Amino acid sequence: MKILLHDYAGHPFQVQLSRELARQGHRVLHAYAGALQTPRGELERRADDPEHFDTTEVPMDPDYAKHKYSFRRRRSMEIDYGRRAAELIDRWDPDIVLSSNTPTETQSAILEASRQHDRRFIFWCQDFYSIAVDKLVRKKLPLIGRLIGGYYKHLERRQLRQSDHVVAITEDFRPIMVEEFDTDPDKISVIPNWAPLENLPVISKANDWSVAHGLEEKFVFLYTGTLGMKHNPELLLGLAKHFHDKPEVQVVVVSEGIGAEWLRERCAAEALRNLTLLPYQPFDRLPEVLAAGDVLTGILEPEAGIFSVPSKVLTYLCARRPILLAVPEVNLAARIIDNEHAGLTVPPSDPLAFVEAAEQLYSNPGMAATCGQNARNYAENTFNIDKIAVKFGEILND
Repeated sequence: MKILLHDYAGHPFQVQLSRELARQGHRVLHAYAGALQTPRGELERRADDPEHFDTTEVPMDPDYAKHKYSFRRRRSMEIDYGRRAAELIDRWDPDIVLSSNTPTETQSAILEASRQHDRRFIFWCQDFYSIAVDKLVRKKLPLIGRLIGGYYKHLERRQLRQSDHVVAITEDFRPIMVEEFDTDPDKISVIPNWAPLENLPVISKANDWSVAHGLEEKFVFLYTGTLGMKHNPELLLGLAKHFHDKPEVQVVVVSEGIGAEWLRERCAAEALRNLTLLPYQPFDRLPEVLAAGDVLTGILEPEAGIFSVPSKVLTYLCARRPILLAVPEVNLAARIIDNEHAGLTVPPSDPLAFVEAAEQLYSNPGMAATCGQNARNYAENTFNIDKIAVKFGEILND
């Protein structure tokens, strides 16, 4: 079978799935967006890759990151990207298109290109883009925001209804798809996200990366990944302030974009020496980066609720480190951490609870070690790519 797996973000676990589907005998092309400011997976061909696996970057406006928070400019760029992705589908002519992490209007172009020549289309739903847009424009444009949000919901409803199959990442999405977007429940499958465990071994805290950044003897609260509209960087700033009098503690943020720039400005203004800001690191250095942390932190805004499951948390689980999350209690990531006793979760609107939980993990090394081991155990028991690929294969072959 000829499969085009389009992952707009180029994240690690999606490309791992493409490789595994190719090992099963399918011919797979993994396509991704070029100019996004986001952590990436192994998107270049490796020497051990299957013969029928390849990747391709779909070109997009190089100024996208600069205009990401300009609704008009961003929309124009995403529509143009959708046209380019549609052209790729026409050229490569797959049997099936599986599309993930894709903005609403971009997804419309990909779905239309799939439909034109009777290719099957699978909507891999990581988030409800239209709901996020609806909330954002209602805040920024109170008068016409309702109409704009309604338009995007109409588009996403049509995409879900017209898809041959829908893969949701959590059971929480199913009632929303059925009740709010009129999706046929019989064509919805739930396959939770995962992290590429084979690429994330547990290694020593004292490694080349931690030594190069002077972190091997520090107690490190580490944040890595996207720091944008759904996050509150003030929590990380407050964490650095709380431990400012403890020279052995360092808060390290590996990110880029608006949240990281805000932290950089505040850090300079308040002369905080225990807050280190670094750009995204190459994927092959990620095990070293995670190993440098003693506690791995994540943040999600209250409005995100069940609509976003941070992939960084799934990656954190592989590192055998305790996890500190400021997330809504209804979020799947919070439920995993609480159910597996892999760390501590607090409401994202409670900065005091965040630093108190951080203090608890800092001052109780036995508890922290147990949480870290529980996290790794969960990853080893859950993130089996062979079994996950079989589930996708059953959908593709149906």
